[in-house]
Amino acid sequence: MMTRDVLLEMELEDDDDDDGDIVLENLEQTSGTLGSQQDFRTPEFEEFNGKPDSLFFNDGQRRIDFVLVYEDESRKETNKKGSNEKQRRKRQAYESNLMCDGLQLEATRSLLDDKLVFVKVHAPWEVLCTYAEIMHIKLPLKPNDLKTRSSAFDNFNWFTKVLQVDESLIKPEQEFFTAPFEKNRMNDFYIKDRDTFFNPATRSRIVYFILSRVHYQVVNNVKKFGINRLVSSGIYKAAFPLHDCNFSSPSEDLSCPNERYLLYREWAHPRSVYKKQPLDLIRKYYGEKIGIYFAWLGYYTQMLLLAAVVGVACFLYGYFNQNNCTWSKEVCDPDIGGQIIMCPQCDRLCPFWKLNITCESSKKLCIFDSFGTLIFAVFMGVWVTLFLEFWKRRQAELEYEWDTVELQQEEQARPEYEAQCTHVVINEITQEEERVPFTTWGKCIRITLCASAVFFWILLIIASVIGIIVYRLSVFIVFSAKLPKNLNGTDPIQKYLTPQTATSITASLISFIIIMILNTIYERVAIMITNFELPRTQTDYENSLTMKMFLFQFVNYYSSCFYIAFFKGKFVGYPGDPVYWLGKYRNEECDPGGCLLELTTQLTIIMGGKAIWNNIQEVLLPWIMNLIGRCRTVSGAEKITPRWEQDYHLQPMGKLGLFYEYLEMIIQFGFVTLFVASFPLAPLLALVNNILEVRVDAWKLTTQYRRMVPEKAQDIGAWQPIMQGIAILAVVTNAMIIAFTSDMIPRLVYYWSFSVPPYGDHLHYTMEGYIDNSLSFFNIADFKSKSRENPYTELGNYTTCRYRDFRYPPGHPQEYKHNIYYWHVIAAKLAFIIVMEHVIYSVKFLISYTIPDVSKSTKSKIKREKYLTQKLLRENHLKDMTKNMGAIVEKMVEVVDNNLRPKLD
Repeated sequence: MMTRDVLLEMELEDDDDDDGDIVLENLEQTSGTLGSQQDFRTPEFEEFNGKPDSLFFNDGQRRIDFVLVYEDESRKETNKKGSNEKQRRKRQAYESNLMCDGLQLEATRSLLDDKLVFVKVHAPWEVLCTYAEIMHIKLPLKPNDLKTRSSAFDNFNWFTKVLQVDESLIKPEQEFFTAPFEKNRMNDFYIKDRDTFFNPATRSRIVYFILSRVHYQVVNNVKKFGINRLVSSGIYKAAFPLHDCNFSSPSEDLSCPNERYLLYREWAHPRSVYKKQPLDLIRKYYGEKIGIYFAWLGYYTQMLLLAAVVGVACFLYGYFNQNNCTWSKEVCDPDIGGQIIMCPQCDRLCPFWKLNITCESSKKLCIFDSFGTLIFAVFMGVWVTLFLEFWKRRQAELEYEWDTVELQQEEQARPEYEAQCTHVVINEITQEEERVPFTTWGKCIRITLCASAVFFWILLIIASVIGIIVYRLSVFIVFSAKLPKNLNGTDPIQKYLTPQTATSITASLISFIIIMILNTIYERVAIMITNFELPRTQTDYENSLTMKMFLFQFVNYYSSCFYIAFFKGKFVGYPGDPVYWLGKYRNEECDPGGCLLELTTQLTIIMGGKAIWNNIQEVLLPWIMNLIGRCRTVSGAEKITPRWEQDYHLQPMGKLGLFYEYLEMIIQFGFVTLFVASFPLAPLLALVNNILEVRVDAWKLTTQYRRMVPEKAQDIGAWQPIMQGIAILAVVTNAMIIAFTSDMIPRLVYYWSFSVPPYGDHLHYTMEGYIDNSLSFFNIADFKSKSRENPYTELGNYTTCRYRDFRYPPGHPQEYKHNIYYWHVIAAKLAFIIVMEHVIYSVKFLISYTIPDVSKSTKSKIKREKYLTQKLLRENHLKDMTKNMGAIVEKMVEVVDNNLRPKLD
């Protein structure tokens, strides 16, 4: 027998253009020269003679746990013979080592393309048991009658029965006491049938674990291994577990559970859109990681229903009360708004205009800038806390029901990380040598370079936002010059399409396009940066990528909204002394009613456009790609295509597929919470989108994508603290939107302080006269030559114009300085922010304190199940000890009897 690692002395270029040696494991050399074809153990080619939906080898006994696909180099039409030979040798070494590790392989040529070869992988019982112990997989000990599916709607079964999946098709799973598998305690486990003890998802997990760690080459004393590296380098075309049947019809094999078909019928089909998700079957078929995502998405969608109802109520309150909006009536009144001449909002080309041309926008603003907005903002601050706290409880219930409470799986290092381990260091704990990819100094350099790259791309986003601002400033002048300049505002176009509206809509559309372009580019850049950073485990990799992508997406999607909400119109000066951006462009001003309506427009375009774009990507793109794949193989359509070949022509999900689904929803969560004070219909849009999103994702997984490798997961990972951070920030942003973006605080100050003496002329509290009080006077003679050349020719008999600010009029000792009204408003805004934040944060803290993360009943169930499991193991152990002791006593008696009997005789 040879040693464990036998190196073939061959100089080969690696897929990364490095030289190395092929490595074989546990090979018995019988004859031939080292490195010859005889040294490789390769799978035998078998002609397919089974059924199309068969999940077994040709013998019909061994189950297919994984499939590897490659192109036969001998049948490729290429001149790169040397490269093809190297790839073939690496693949042969890899497959040989797989067989040495106990896996069984069977190769079959494609029926549609004779260049394609499918290598079917089967894990025997001994291999499954060995790696189940290594991976700490929890397996059943005995049936468990403690677990019951609790529901908050148990009292309404007559109503919720319609929403449930058909239990005659999807039967509830039998529950078990479980424990980490140990081979030396195999008798303790509930093994009725070896073929079904490890379910298909567990078998695929184990095989993928092996595939990811088997070596195929050594370069500079560093082993290269893993199926991911072989697929990325083109040595294999694909590697995936099989779907169990066709999604549109059940399998002809009576032993097949048809789980894919059931998921499509009861979960992904459009007619099931109103039904609850079969989470247990999703978890069983796709694994806990996919299951927890759909559980979270479903729970988030359910909670959005309450927010959407309240949001629609607040919207309807504003809609039906818009005709009672006093300040809007004053804007539209020909005797008030029609007599107020507003100052130009840009230099030279912008005309003077009458206030009543903003009549339509002021009516729309009344819908969103109402008392209902304040109520809804406070409600959403409480809602987001309730959602996060109740989700923690639901997550704890799923951990118990799905048996992931004490997930003991020790996460291994990523193959990409281990492949770079070339430096030897002394472990501080074990005091033993271990290999690491870089020194401490090298790690610091990598972190610095990665942080610099992220910072650079964030600056690039900020630069794009500045570009949009410059566009706004420039195009506003163009629209002001090109649109009709009727001073009376009677032109139909001018009535509905003001320069401000045209600028806002076009800028929002361009901003959305730039966001999508930058998003596409940065996705690739973020992956490159994270790969260079080289995190050790897959969890570390995903968390690092999550923070980079979310930080970028946060700036990319929300920066334009933050600009409109908190910067636009805040630093504009006054007509006689305007503030210029970059020394050239005059800063943008808001409408007389504020920038709230523009923020609403921006949110509507970005949220709606993002939802449409994502659905196009998620639905049309994989469907078109699969359609193209089917068209290419149409010549062989009449043949019977086996299951592995059907799955190969589906789209690969990718290891980061679920990451993008989470990211999409978290960005939406930010829109729903951060700026909801300006757009109460945001939860409704999110609700409609999510109802479709659940089914679109389900349809995509079951019909368009290959089956993913099932993975364990206890929770949603790094997304939970990100949502908590958004929830905290949302309180601040909504308070500031109401205070600084809307016109609510100035109106309240006027109503309670400046409508009555000593500042006002009315005898009772009223909103009458608010418009006149909120607009300051400016003498057109004080225009600088840069702003207007001859304003008198434009205004005729008028000598003053109005602008939105609280300043003293011309001729006052402190002309154009902020008046007492301004300081009252500033004080009220600051007081409002402080009070609102403290009230909502206090309520959030109280809710978080009173609602435990794990319910009392769930804690009791977990403790009792743990106690009974330990008791069961202890009893089994005592039984074994008693049995062994009895055998020992019997043996001793037999020995004594055999020794004494001759003497007695």
